[in-house]
Amino acid sequence: MAAARSRGPADVVEAHWQSLRLSWQWIRAVHQIRRPGRPYPGIVPLLEAAAAQPRLRRLYPFTSHFALFFSSSAGYPWAVQAGSIEPLHDGRFKVRRRSPSAVIGDVETAEEAVALLLELLPTGPEPVITASADGTCGSVSPHHAPAQPEH
Repeated sequence: MAAARSRGPADVVEAHWQSLRLSWQWIRAVHQIRRPGRPYPGIVPLLEAAAAQPRLRRLYPFTSHFALFFSSSAGYPWAVQAGSIEPLHDGRFKVRRRSPSAVIGDVETAEEAVALLLELLPTGPEPVITASADGTCGSVSPHHAPAQPEH
């Protein structure tokens, strides 16, 4: 991740997509070994479906309690875009709006959930993820340039 940070925010986002997918694949594999036959929420197929969408792929993905969120900021505080998708133990997916928080769909597949979430993304210029002067990544409006570090 340090190498990605040195190359810029777009590389941080890409590295995090890869890291998040690998982490959840490993966690799912451990679950299948420890609890064979018990269902596991579909977070891995959800990440794969989301990663296939260019508009989501440009955002920083993060999870909380199995729910998948997308931020235009690659660091805390998150700037959540659209809403979230929660994989359920029965194999379905619940899609929630960001604000006000409300369930907008309960669908069968990860692809359907991603399609619903894409409809919630703001229209207009794509969010821009930038690095701040201290080397962390943050979000700026597409209409504002990041401040230059003082020398």
